[in-house]
Amino acid sequence: MNDDQLLRYSRHILLDEIGIEGQEKLLSSHVLMVGAGGLGSPVALYLGSAGVGRITVVDHDRVDATNLQRQIAHTLARIDQFKAASVAQSIAAINPDVNVMTITERADDALLDKLVQEADLVLDCTDNFATRHAINRACVQHRKPLVSGAAIRFDGQIAVYDPRDALSPCYACVFPESEWLEDTRCATMGVFAPLVGIVGSVQAAEALKLLCNVGQPLTGRLLMLDGRSMSWNEMQLARNPACTVCGGH
Repeated sequence: MNDDQLLRYSRHILLDEIGIEGQEKLLSSHVLMVGAGGLGSPVALYLGSAGVGRITVVDHDRVDATNLQRQIAHTLARIDQFKAASVAQSIAAINPDVNVMTITERADDALLDKLVQEADLVLDCTDNFATRHAINRACVQHRKPLVSGAAIRFDGQIAVYDPRDALSPCYACVFPESEWLEDTRCATMGVFAPLVGIVGSVQAAEALKLLCNVGQPLTGRLLMLDGRSMSWNEMQLARNPACTVCGGH
């Protein structure tokens, strides 16, 4: 690290659990973030400000006026821009040293297969089950840790699925893929604005912990938030040996 970086990241370096070695791990890390909306906004800002060296942002959607109620990485001036490009501008405004690659295509199986194997860690910041399952399949295939978050109305949840851990379930173990499973979207159900900030911030914290090998990650645990009472509950998750995605791994 140079002198400017030592100053910029000094508050991380002062932490015994991170220090210079941990900060250098962040600087050399490559993270894949799928989704640049409500969850992706705080994730991108915190990972960028923390000094994650490379961030690949995938989102084919554009900024809309209805997004600005909660998607804090975007601005009024960027309406109609691709969200991935808008997030890249916001990261650059905080930390221009971060190398951000933007992909404005839909995250399908072929694209995820390529991108996941190049990353150290993946963050699912999407809002639909089809993409979540596609991300999970790629993470299991390439043995990459997945930090997953979701938020709707006043309810949020976060979990870490780590294929490197023999006891860790994958996303499909907990939420099996089904044609009967319907997506609940904030466009029709609504979402409490700060909720996505809380969930996204926890996702960013879990990602940084995993990259630095600090503390105990949420592997095998589902953390659930009721924003009405601001109460947290935790559920232990077990691997499903009959899982069609990770059962044979």
